[in-house]
Amino acid sequence: MARRVAIVVGATGFTGKFLVKQLCESKEYAAVSVIVRKDFSYKHAKLDIQVKDFDKLEENDLDIADDLFCCLGTTMKKAKSKENFERVDLEYPLRIASLAKKRGIPNFHVISAVGSNKKSPFFYSQVKGRMEEGLIEIELPHLFIYRPSLLTGNRGEFRLGERLSEGVFQLLNPLLIGPFKRMRSIEGQQLAFAMYHYAIHNTKNAVTIYKPLDILNAKPMEELKEEPISREELFNWDDREDISIDKDTSKD
Repeated sequence: MARRVAIVVGATGFTGKFLVKQLCESKEYAAVSVIVRKDFSYKHAKLDIQVKDFDKLEENDLDIADDLFCCLGTTMKKAKSKENFERVDLEYPLRIASLAKKRGIPNFHVISAVGSNKKSPFFYSQVKGRMEEGLIEIELPHLFIYRPSLLTGNRGEFRLGERLSEGVFQLLNPLLIGPFKRMRSIEGQQLAFAMYHYAIHNTKNAVTIYKPLDILNAKPMEELKEEPISREELFNWDDREDISIDKDTSKD
């Protein structure tokens, strides 16, 4: 029976769209609430859509839930300034995490990036590193950080640099084996599945970090299929290993 309730922030983004669909179609989640800044086109019986101003979010804007998934993220091209970039990739996740803690939401899942480090010479990696450190300092009950490598897939918009990188990785991925497998690009849909997968099979650690290989290795659980038993096998008591028959050894 479905018991879990999820909140997704950043549902209109590349990974967020896949994640909402995955959660709504899963048997483990009874309800999914999304907090977005503009209307959300996907519809489902389990789905509740809340259009909010992220600068004015309050504790009561969050439903009681088991999991909050933060899929927020932008690019410098969209943000147009470092200040705006930090607002989306740093300030919003930290604010939402603080509200989630006050609301009593036990599990907070967030997308970061491979190479995140607040001391990185690269602004993007530096911001992601600061975000991770800030989230850890909030001391959430359970924090799950996902660090994917290059994300690939149809984003619905043209990004020249990423499109070129995707082409390169499509050729390289099959060759990246063994210790180099962690360098493979990751489909946005696979990252969404990994977030769902690790949410329902989560650890009880205060902080868990999922690296590229963890994300790539998240696979659907195979359902056990019962093989039909023929009538002859069913009633062949001597050969049935699942049935124990006590034989009467007493003498008349």
